[in-house]
Amino acid sequence: MKQENNVERNDCLVSRRDFLRNTAVVSIIAGIPLVVGGTEEGEQGKIEAAIPDKAPAIPRKPRKLLIFDLNVGYGGHRSIPTAGTAFTLMGKKTGAFETVITRDPAVFKRESLKQFDAVFLNNTVGNLFEDHELRQNLLEFVCGGGGLMGVHGTSVAFVRWKEGGKEDWHEFAVMLGMRGAAHRANTEKVFMKLEEPQHPILKCFGDNGFEMQDEFFRPKGTYSRNRDRVLLGFDLEKTDLKNEPHDGCYREDKDYAMAWVRQYGRGRIFYTSFGHHPVIFQNPKLLEFYLAGIQFILGDLPAPTIPSGKLTPAIRVQEKLGWRLGVEACTFHKYTFFEAVEKMAELGLVFIGALSFQKVSKDIPKLFDPSLTDDELREIRLKLDSAGIRLLTYYIQAMPGDEEGCRKVFEFGRKMGIETFVSEPAPETLGMIDRFCEEYKINVALHNHDPKASPNYWNPEGILKACEGRTRRIGACPDLGYWMRAGIDPIKGVNMLKDRIITLHMHDLNELSPQGHDVPWGTGVGKTEEVLREVHRQGIKPTMFGIEYSDNMPEIKKCIEFFDKISLEVK
Repeated sequence: MKQENNVERNDCLVSRRDFLRNTAVVSIIAGIPLVVGGTEEGEQGKIEAAIPDKAPAIPRKPRKLLIFDLNVGYGGHRSIPTAGTAFTLMGKKTGAFETVITRDPAVFKRESLKQFDAVFLNNTVGNLFEDHELRQNLLEFVCGGGGLMGVHGTSVAFVRWKEGGKEDWHEFAVMLGMRGAAHRANTEKVFMKLEEPQHPILKCFGDNGFEMQDEFFRPKGTYSRNRDRVLLGFDLEKTDLKNEPHDGCYREDKDYAMAWVRQYGRGRIFYTSFGHHPVIFQNPKLLEFYLAGIQFILGDLPAPTIPSGKLTPAIRVQEKLGWRLGVEACTFHKYTFFEAVEKMAELGLVFIGALSFQKVSKDIPKLFDPSLTDDELREIRLKLDSAGIRLLTYYIQAMPGDEEGCRKVFEFGRKMGIETFVSEPAPETLGMIDRFCEEYKINVALHNHDPKASPNYWNPEGILKACEGRTRRIGACPDLGYWMRAGIDPIKGVNMLKDRIITLHMHDLNELSPQGHDVPWGTGVGKTEEVLREVHRQGIKPTMFGIEYSDNMPEIKKCIEFFDKISLEVK
């Protein structure tokens, strides 16, 4: 028997039959005792009757969801076992995933976390664990591509509950997208508005909102539409807030978001502010909604996550196309990376590429490279998130040729949520790099300069030769400017490489010669529109269409306008 702040529970894993009897069968996974909790027999039938018959997406592989439901300094919500039961049975019935439920923090050891695709913190109130290594493991799990889900009380996980909810892990609050538990009566009635009825997670509701009764936490703390993609919120025309006092629940902007998705690094996050009462997890429509959210965090249901406040008609179309436009940090290499992020925010873009020879900031006067400490990397993640910008690519001239050095680079990529390294590694290291690409699920795109600087990769033929026998995680980062200066037609180059293109450094030149210089996209001889249309025709979805330009904000804006125009035309 384990006791934690007056919360007692046997930690075990149970079979479906014993689960329904609410008895316990002990099992060990990765050396850690795990548990599936039960519910009252009367609730069981309601839950089973409410579970959807099928999942909205076909799992890409067998999925495992970790449900962690420890409360510290708080007795816990009655809905916790109901949610655990509902999600466990829902995973079994639909075949979409299996669950493991525990209250033992040891499950967050790195080797243990490897078995899971996502983590659901089930109404977890209080300072769940203080061990720095376990917290770092959870953080890196999410940044490196894992999923995270929370409901209701998760917004006050990792706070000192008995000390008035004192903050104990700020970055967790940033990652989740909210902090706080301000609410009115737990029988409050609201009318819920669908922010985007066609969003994959909301399709179960059709086109109409719905009335709902629960205890609704008002979004506070780290919440912002410039950081979160809002799914549900109070319909102010149908919800009676006329006599709402200016108390801890009041928001001057009347933005009462109740559910959202977001990304932190490569991680997928889904949160709902409701979930106080067990009946929430006995409602057929809400279980369909939660099932879609679970499949999103598991990685099986693609869903757009660009923050609501960043959306424009062009960006909405680009989401559907799978196109992401960003600026390569080389454009602003004379500035610090933090200053580059600020310029990106000014441009209205949401994606950026970084490089290893740029200083981080005035307060961190070091190069943005794998030698940075975890604390320094945290400050970079927080800076990016505060601006509503995601780091997608990272340029490092040459990968280390030894196992230890190469792993350090990929560990760095995992912590920063990088999708693609852009590099020009020695050909003899590609076998080792290929293994790390598969282990860390990070791409390496081979970049080209001119024939002298890049003898192995300057043309498409060299790239294809280097990729022979490699996984699809090794491919090309065509720099169209260097291609054109070397006499390579960009359309022919794209047609040669096809889906070996992982990311793109886009350029348009005033002339096809070694002396050609950058001009705004669509105004030169680089066939920029044809390149974009060919990429679309072939179904190539680069990690990023990277703007690589001199520090010229007006001309960069012209490139953005051109890209948006073509996006709206090819949709």
